[in-house]
Amino acid sequence: MDLPERLSGVPEKPGVYLFKDGNNNVLYVGKAKELRNRLRTYFQKSSPLDPRKATMIRDVRDLEYTVTENELEAFVLEANLIKRYRPRYNILLRDDKSYPYLRLTVQETWPCLEVVRKVQRDGAKYFGPYVPSGAMWEILSFIRNNFPIRSCKHSLEKRIRPCMQYQIKRCAAPCDGRIPRSEYVKLVNEVRLILEGKNKKLLDSLQKKMARLSKEMRYEEAALVRDRIKAIQKISEVQKAVAPELGDVDVIGLFKGDHAAVFKILFIRNGIMLGSRHFYFRGIAGETGNYLTKNFIGQFYGKEIIPPAEILCSSMPEDVMILSAWLSEKRGAKAKIIVPRGGMKRKLVEMAEENAEILMRSERETVRKTLLEEMAFFLRLRKVPDDVGAFDISNISGREAVGAFVCWSEGDFRKEKYRHIKMDAIKGPDDYSMMKEMIRRTIKSLEYNLPDLTIIDGGSAHLDAALEVFDENKIDRDIVAVAKDPDRVFLRGDKSPLSLDDGKASSLLLKKIRDEAHRFAIRYHKKLRTKRTFESPLEKIQGIGKKRRFALLRHFGSIDAIKSATAEEISRINGLNRTLAEKILSYLSHRGEKQDR
Repeated sequence: MDLPERLSGVPEKPGVYLFKDGNNNVLYVGKAKELRNRLRTYFQKSSPLDPRKATMIRDVRDLEYTVTENELEAFVLEANLIKRYRPRYNILLRDDKSYPYLRLTVQETWPCLEVVRKVQRDGAKYFGPYVPSGAMWEILSFIRNNFPIRSCKHSLEKRIRPCMQYQIKRCAAPCDGRIPRSEYVKLVNEVRLILEGKNKKLLDSLQKKMARLSKEMRYEEAALVRDRIKAIQKISEVQKAVAPELGDVDVIGLFKGDHAAVFKILFIRNGIMLGSRHFYFRGIAGETGNYLTKNFIGQFYGKEIIPPAEILCSSMPEDVMILSAWLSEKRGAKAKIIVPRGGMKRKLVEMAEENAEILMRSERETVRKTLLEEMAFFLRLRKVPDDVGAFDISNISGREAVGAFVCWSEGDFRKEKYRHIKMDAIKGPDDYSMMKEMIRRTIKSLEYNLPDLTIIDGGSAHLDAALEVFDENKIDRDIVAVAKDPDRVFLRGDKSPLSLDDGKASSLLLKKIRDEAHRFAIRYHKKLRTKRTFESPLEKIQGIGKKRRFALLRHFGSIDAIKSATAEEISRINGLNRTLAEKILSYLSHRGEKQDR
């Protein structure tokens, strides 16, 4: 039984499905509110799939599915299976890193501060994530130098001898009873205020404490508080306060290209920017921003990360209600997904979007430079090209002959530099003369400003023809010819062509630019052919305008009927006279003789 026939036995319930290839490898994991209806969409001819999914379905040989109680269960199972199998047709977040948190063990009698990468519901206070981790180590070092709370994990049920941390004044030695618990808890609360970004509240409290100690003439203790105040003021400059009223939010900005997308996420806790991170999604052709955002949120927060109270997005993700319920469950409190329309929140999303766009452009530029360097080495060019142009011609036995020029620069085709030319001067099927004519006229149109590399669609003879025009115009640029069937490239002065079937990115780009020139030439050629097919010979007769043409065709019905009519019959039509009638018959008769030849 083939796959489409098996679908009738699939239940109309929520669940998860797996597509597999002939080797039992998982190709794709998906979830559905109604499994049968969702699976049918992959095999219906009436609803064509995008190229990526169409390719996937050609490889599918088997499917499995699991029914769940509801969509939330299906979502969680889907996320776990994607994490387990990493299917190649799923949009994958290629990031297996865990993110550091600071854990303040307030549930313990003598709390400590430590770095962890796994968050648990254990009563401790977690601060983070810190991305990148540099800011975390800086604030941790500051706390350990100024707030002597313990960093060890010893059980303090029994007293033990103080360690080196006490000797260097980085621990108050609660292990030996050197500090009352009430004083130690005050230190812990001060650390908590710093980690929550409530530095002003802490500074006010310490200012009062320093004044009190000075009044009591406890100057040594007052000096220690003074030094702590100065340190807090310094660390406050490092902590980037965005807006205290924001609380805990993650800001997700998306910039989407044709085949890749970049997400930029800003981590804000207690109104302070803790850090940021960016992620690339590739192979996203045909996918919407809503779908990509759902995948990003599902995969990113599927790791050991505590979701914030609000997640601000560029676009509302698919299945937002399910996502929100799942995030709330992970957080242990309500979590909302919002697409802000204005105010500070909207500005933050725009900032994240702008950063995502900059990252995408930077990535493209890096890829482009590497690609062009590879091309220059392969083609033995004199310099790495910044831009590439391509020429092609199109005709049928010399009729409706046209030439086309396209330009590729900065990673994309530049339509403003495209040119097409009708070859009126060349008679008969002479490809080489047409190529010369096309290049000569394009050179003038571009004011002799040709790209660094020129591609000629054709073989060595076409290249020689182009070189002749380059030499006569004293143009010193790299030039090659790229042929089809098989795909080969001909270089100046080299009789042995190079193969373009090596699968390299530079070879694919050469073929892509050549094919674009061919497409542009064919489109113009077809346009001229269509125009010739539907144009009326009456249009070329002087004195016969639109109204008179319509009157003639309405009366006689066809060009052949007009040719068979007499001058007297034609002149009876309103708006025509004997002179025009004879001119019409003379032109149509002469035209018929030319076609017979």
